Amino acid sequence: MIRSLKISIAALVIGWSSLAVSSLAAAEDLVKVESILPGLDNPTGVAIQPETGDVFIAVSGGAKIVRYNVKDNKAEDAITGFTLDEYGKGPVYKIGPLGLAFVDKNTLVVCDGGKVDEEELVYVFDVPEAGKSITVDEAKQKLGPLSKTDDSQAEGNYYALAITKDRLFTSANGDDTKGWIAMADLKDGKFEDFRRGIATKEATEVDAPVALAISPKGRLVVGQCGEVNVPGDSLLTWYSLPDGKLLMKLKTGLHDISGLAYGPTGAALGYEGTDPVEGQLIYGVDFAWVKPEEGGLFRLDDDGKKNDDPEKGVTVTRLATLDKPSALAFAADGTLYVTIFGSAKEGEEAKPGALLKVTAKAPGSGSND
Repeated sequence: MIRSLKISIAALVIGWSSLAVSSLAAAEDLVKVESILPGLDNPTGVAIQPETGDVFIAVSGGAKIVRYNVKDNKAEDAITGFTLDEYGKGPVYKIGPLGLAFVDKNTLVVCDGGKVDEEELVYVFDVPEAGKSITVDEAKQKLGPLSKTDDSQAEGNYYALAITKDRLFTSANGDDTKGWIAMADLKDGKFEDFRRGIATKEATEVDAPVALAISPKGRLVVGQCGEVNVPGDSLLTWYSLPDGKLLMKLKTGLHDISGLAYGPTGAALGYEGTDPVEGQLIYGVDFAWVKPEEGGLFRLDDDGKKNDDPEKGVTVTRLATLDKPSALAFAADGTLYVTIFGSAKEGEEAKPGALLKVTAKAPGSGSND
């Protein structure tokens, strides 16, 4: 996922603090979770195509982007030919394309994690028609690379994307001392001036910006992943646009936030109250490198307090326990799609990754089928 993930699994065997999230690990799922596209090789990104509702998945270990037609239950390669890199030491994950996001129905942006930092790019594609595929070499635009400078290391491992009407943001994890959010301006349908923008490590004193979202108020929301061998250090942060000023930094008690997304207006997954739900709520997935059994899907209810006290920062509600979730995206109808790496059984060659469909439970229903 990011350069700081290149550590031995032995380094993950550390003491575990008594965070509230640990007590939720065995709780029953509050949502219905279905595996609708299994057999994926380290899927790291998911985005919904406007108008069609097709789900596009960055199958990172497979070095490709897959289109999944929900109505027909049909998956096909859309973009192929990405290069691969390796991350981790016991286990080692193959990864290539990472996050992805649509500018509009016909324009897809894809982050790159399959090269060395000095060479990694962000690609812009004209989306091929259903039934057709293209290669990475057919990108209509390539952003980067961001090479080494006198005061910054080379950038790369562009994990997530957030796009507004006039700017692109991507989390970058080449220079761990800075924790950059890179950005590019969008003018007349073309991206310009790809550059380093917000040094999140300097602003928060915590490593690794990974997950990104744009809030309903137009602010950039960043899931600061933290160190993968440190439990419970992920932050949820907000930055003003366009100046990039840190507005709020809240502890979550989660291990490694890998994806963020705002849900539909007036709806809340896993909410059993009777009061109306105001606005849009934010959801996150936790890859949980240090303790995978505690990974999952969470609703992160911000209480608006500007402090670093986890008990007064974000109310974390575990909606489902998931096996190494990596990204999430809401469809127009409110359906949530989540990608997971999964865990292969010893000696098993099948790819354990999958695309999951998450919906509200029917009233009075019990555990997932």
